[in-house]
Amino acid sequence: MTRVLITGIGVISAIGKNAAENRSQLQKGQTGIGKATLMDTRYVDVFPFGEVPHSTEYLMEMAGIANEKGITRTDILATVALQEALACAGMSAEEISAMDTAFVSASTVGGMSMTDELYRDGNKIGTPSEYLSSYICGAHTLKLTNRYQMKGLSTTFNTACSSSANSIMFGAKLIKSGRAKRAIVGGADGLAKFTVNGFNALRILSAKPCMPFDRDRSGLTLGEGAAFLILEAEELVGDKKVYGEVTGYGNTNDAFHPSSISDDAIGIIGSISQAIETAQLQPHQIDYINAHGTGTENNDISEMFGLSSVFGDIPPYQSTKPYTGHTLAAAGSIEAVFGLLSMEYSELYPSLNCVHPIEEYEARPITTYQRDYEIKHLLSNSFGFGGNCSSIILSKA
Repeated sequence: MTRVLITGIGVISAIGKNAAENRSQLQKGQTGIGKATLMDTRYVDVFPFGEVPHSTEYLMEMAGIANEKGITRTDILATVALQEALACAGMSAEEISAMDTAFVSASTVGGMSMTDELYRDGNKIGTPSEYLSSYICGAHTLKLTNRYQMKGLSTTFNTACSSSANSIMFGAKLIKSGRAKRAIVGGADGLAKFTVNGFNALRILSAKPCMPFDRDRSGLTLGEGAAFLILEAEELVGDKKVYGEVTGYGNTNDAFHPSSISDDAIGIIGSISQAIETAQLQPHQIDYINAHGTGTENNDISEMFGLSSVFGDIPPYQSTKPYTGHTLAAAGSIEAVFGLLSMEYSELYPSLNCVHPIEEYEARPITTYQRDYEIKHLLSNSFGFGGNCSSIILSKA
């Protein structure tokens, strides 16, 4: 089967509106988490958020989007990230719209940022029918397929926090099986009152920026953002710049609990083991791990147990969510881009907010920025509600 090479990346998050800005902040150890100024909710005085620090109007102008009814922040973030990825890969209009180019995106929030507008008297966004067409998780995918006149296979994943990791895996499988020659993969989620209330009801939001793998962790921090990767069959790439190769992937479900992972981490161990086997590697060949690391009590201890079970001596690892917040469906693709930046520039970024690492395990997250650290293979984990566990391996091409 053909190799799947990555020829383009695009990302927007709380720490930058493109890949270069995100890398700069990662190098500096500069978080994007703080008090939200754009979201209209009373919880902005209770919880910090990883909000993209640009107004919706500014981002619309940046993306060249008309002020049409039913446009959501998720749609806009997706458009900004996709534009960068397509430009990065140098994809022509003909390639984008070709029947053998797939578009596989992901979202959980969708248009839920507009939920209150549906019930507000005299809402200015549009009629319920106009609103509802923007509500579904695949609304941004439909808008982008229309904008770019995509004609190939198109679908949207909604497996909670593993969604865009699954989009990367599915896109790679489409190429390897010969069903597509190119795949645009990734995901997007905007902050929404609906989401904030839901996570608050679960009592897993932290009143301070999240602290993954710290013994005193108190919950997650919600964020927003989007990222896309351009995957191409090796025979199409020619002399294009290549950011990496999708070599491994695994997806399992531990079927333990609607919002928690089992203590014995069977889903985590399964997804990581599948990814390593698919990549035809041994655990010791993984040089770096971008962990799911949400900062919740359950996730972090289960992930540490899983990593320890698979690797024994855990490779250098961290969670980058203290930079961006937990961006839900976008997390897997954003963190894949961060991993590719680490691999391209041979650098490790400092972990944030882990003052007292979990005592049960000797392995400590990366503490400081490191140059000249060669990464040949990296693992990126994304675990979703319902026990949907996904792991991908990206390798130097």
